[in-house]
Amino acid sequence: MIKIITSVVLFICSFAFAQTAATTSPYEQGMGKAMGLWKEGKSVEATAVFERIASVEKTNWLPNYYVALINTIEVFKLQDKSKAPALLDKAQLALDDATAVSPNNPELMVVQALIYTAWIVQDPMANGMKYSGKAMEQYYKAQALAPENPRVVFSKAEFEIGGAKYWGKDTKPMCAEVERSIGLFAKFKPETTFHPSWGLDRAKEVLANCGK
Repeated sequence: MIKIITSVVLFICSFAFAQTAATTSPYEQGMGKAMGLWKEGKSVEATAVFERIASVEKTNWLPNYYVALINTIEVFKLQDKSKAPALLDKAQLALDDATAVSPNNPELMVVQALIYTAWIVQDPMANGMKYSGKAMEQYYKAQALAPENPRVVFSKAEFEIGGAKYWGKDTKPMCAEVERSIGLFAKFKPETTFHPSWGLDRAKEVLANCGK
């Protein structure tokens, strides 16, 4: 499992956020700025902007979603694992706030599963049993709510591929799900410019290496 878990960050590397010709509201301006900073690799600065937006947009789950997602992704990049708990605690707090605004949200459940995965990566022996079941629980809940959401289908399949490889089991069923997610990505339309739309590039990469 650990080999695939440590690669989970790679599927965030390519985003396809549609860009509007001009932003008009402070919210759109702020979100656009934060997204731009993140794409430039300025995660700390992007997080700070998202946090400021969240403090104003109290009924909008998206700013805290990105605070949680960014901080979780940063954990997978760490060389110094001692920094992981602070980042994951920050991610969890932001995700809790987003979930309070938007309960039963499959996109938030995917990030919760990623947070659990990040804890596993930090200490597989201590955290594997503790968090693997919790991650799968999130994926099952998300799947029940949004069976055609490509991020749900792909993220669950990739996590399961890691487990199958670890235990020496056949990955073909999971690879088929990855392939199915690619078709779902082709049909998926985010609600707004700033709603989640990531995952297609990583799904294609995983599929190309499935069974190898």
